[in-house]
This record gives sequence, C-alpha cells and structure tokens, in this order.
Amino acid sequence: MSAKVNSIGLKGLEGYLVQVEVEVMEGVESVIIVGLPDASVKESRERVSAAMHRMGHSLVDKCE
Repeated sequence: MSAKVNSIGLKGLEGYLVQVEVEVMEGVESVIIVGLPDASVKESRERVSAAMHRMGHSLVDKCE
C-alpha cells in the first residue's frame, strides 16, 4: 500500500511545499527516510513507532 501527502517544510520563517511518500510492505519492519533530512526528521522514526504503540498498533502485524 502506498500513499502521498502534501505538507510544508520550514526554513526560517519561510515555508516550502514537500511531498511525503509512504510505502507499506508486508513483512518489512523498518522505517527508511531518504533525501536530505535534518535531525528532527531523522528522529521521526522513534516518534512514529511510539505513536503507533500508544494506539495499540505495531510496525509489523505478527501472526502466531
């Protein structure tokens, strides 16, 4: 499953358009950030994982 979302990046007081693309693949447990992310974007892996955990989801559904 894939999705694209338009967002805004900030550089100082100016904003610029950013397109975020997400691909979800079965059996793959990882978050890969490409491009030229700054430190706050690199930290988003942990924020996304924590948010999903709080909502009762995991990055990968495990069948047992």
